[in-house]
Amino acid sequence: MTNAVSRLVVAVVLLPIVLGVVYLGGWWMLALTMLATVVALHEYWLLARPLAPLAPAGYVGAALALVGAEVGGIGWAVGGLFTTFAIAFLLKTISEARAAATIAVSGTMLGAVWIGGGLSFLILLREMPDHGRLAVFTVLVAVWAGDTFAYFGGRLIGRHRMAPNTSPGKTWEGFVVGTAATIFVTFVALYKQDFLTISQSVVLGAVVAVAAPLGDLFESLLKRDMDVKDTGTLLGGHGGMLDRIDALLFAAPAAFFTVLAFSS
Repeated sequence: MTNAVSRLVVAVVLLPIVLGVVYLGGWWMLALTMLATVVALHEYWLLARPLAPLAPAGYVGAALALVGAEVGGIGWAVGGLFTTFAIAFLLKTISEARAAATIAVSGTMLGAVWIGGGLSFLILLREMPDHGRLAVFTVLVAVWAGDTFAYFGGRLIGRHRMAPNTSPGKTWEGFVVGTAATIFVTFVALYKQDFLTISQSVVLGAVVAVAAPLGDLFESLLKRDMDVKDTGTLLGGHGGMLDRIDALLFAAPAAFFTVLAFSS
């Protein structure tokens, strides 16, 4: 099975499951994001092993951020994340790892905020009182469409590399195709839904279209820094869990604050 076919098969199988859980919302969505967070964090700890991250602190902080987002909103989510600092400090005092405290604690905090914090914004979007379900559906499908069209667009017509030193496979042509797909999907999903205006829908699509590739590039930068190609093989052609959700970790917060700004 080629890499492209593998990516398509995984997406076709997983997307309906994820959308079904989003439809149910509540504790179902919390369970799904918690599972994704644990797997992605495990992959991140392996990736960042040279930094000697304090994994238990990261797991606890990320989990508390997700639970906080579900039961108390953004304030509780941030409070949950900041427990990572305290727990990481306590663990570092008894750790025998040679990495400096600054490096170990910073590496731990990065994982908790990046992964746990990023996915908590999906929960926060879903818990919005008006059209939360539609908002998450739109972001998920838009990110998936943008990633898919950027991938195939880059392979078919890509000539100019977007970030040759970070992610050589990405091209400006693929980015343009992916951006068009993201904005189009967002517009169609929100058309005549009494949620956002047409111009607001286009802006939201543009925000997601920019944020998602940045999330992908951020992970690519970390992988290049640590000299690895993929964070895992769990999802076939997509690589590991972290390789699959990297775009969402930037797109979800960006979408949340954009929708929040339009609602104020």
